[in-house]
Amino acid sequence: MENKLGIIAGSGEFPRLVVEEAKKLGYKCAVAAIEGEAEASILEEVDLRWFGIEDIQNIISFFNALGVSEAVLAGKIDHRIIYNFDDFSLASFPFLDKNKPRSPTALLKAIIDYLEQKGIKIKSPFFLLSSLVCKEGILTVTKPSPLIEEDVAFGWKMAKKIADWDIGQTLVVKDKAVVAVEGMEGTDRTIKRAGLLAGPGTVVVKAARTRQDARVDLPAVGLKTLEVMVEVGSRALCFEAEIMPFFQKEAAIKLADVNHISIIAKK
Repeated sequence: MENKLGIIAGSGEFPRLVVEEAKKLGYKCAVAAIEGEAEASILEEVDLRWFGIEDIQNIISFFNALGVSEAVLAGKIDHRIIYNFDDFSLASFPFLDKNKPRSPTALLKAIIDYLEQKGIKIKSPFFLLSSLVCKEGILTVTKPSPLIEEDVAFGWKMAKKIADWDIGQTLVVKDKAVVAVEGMEGTDRTIKRAGLLAGPGTVVVKAARTRQDARVDLPAVGLKTLEVMVEVGSRALCFEAEIMPFFQKEAAIKLADVNHISIIAKK
């Protein structure tokens, strides 16, 4: 029997990379691509249909028609939609409790619960990406200086806390001062904002929640992260070992070393 996997695709490279890994494992992919978020370049050789973020019922029908009973969420959905009342309303999302928090995690968990009630089991994409995680250690030839190591140690504990508080998973520091904390804008924009605020020399720290529900959000780093860091003159990236997939790792490490950036996997 053919293995089928649904993918609800948001923005960024994550959906394309998930599709690639799923194909390697023999899955036939059905992609529900979110309009205004997903990129057309990810969607070759898959069953594809475009949906608005409010089209939950139609996404379910799409998967049902293709015999898909398991799916993963891949890519970012801009959480700022909750402030665009033309697109976001309890009429569009009747399963949301208006009295509960509307953090990204709370919203996605509500959507996952609803999909599962309708027979679409949402899985963590980690089963596709476990080979992409890194062991603890320094991945680059470029070693962190003592000052960078101090910034990493300074930022790590706080990055874990803001992740657990569902604020964000990325913290940018410089000279043992917090420069930027990730909010709704995502990792790349946080790094750019930090560059504008503090100039070159920032250290990017990205941590997972202590009890990370990877169905909701599997944090990752990759080549795009490093490209943004090069753009703003960051000096180091520290991310969580054995949890976060590292996409296009070889190219990212090469780019980091060319630009004298240290990459550290930390537990």
